[in-house]
Amino acid sequence: MALLRDRADDFDSAGIRRFGISRDSPWSHVAWHQTLDLDFHLLSDWTGAAARAFGVAHEFRGLTDISRRSAFVIGADALVHASWVYEATELPDLDDVLAAAARG
Repeated sequence: MALLRDRADDFDSAGIRRFGISRDSPWSHVAWHQTLDLDFHLLSDWTGAAARAFGVAHEFRGLTDISRRSAFVIGADALVHASWVYEATELPDLDDVLAAAARG
């Protein structure tokens, strides 16, 4: 999440709106937002519906429908134009995300 915060100027210049989403509760998102001084919205996928719909749900430590670390470029047409799934230890390459968004 800090990467999205730290690259805000790059995303804003490209006209990209940033969001974070996780199974965490809206209340824990408030704490993350404040602790990390985030400048974008965090969305709660409380039921795991988004993780299942985007095909990134998996089981983690006995919990089901937890999202794999992933990134998506969703266009104004509401279609997914690009997507990436990462290992838990990997960080998203935001240059790839920006390049995919520039391609439309």
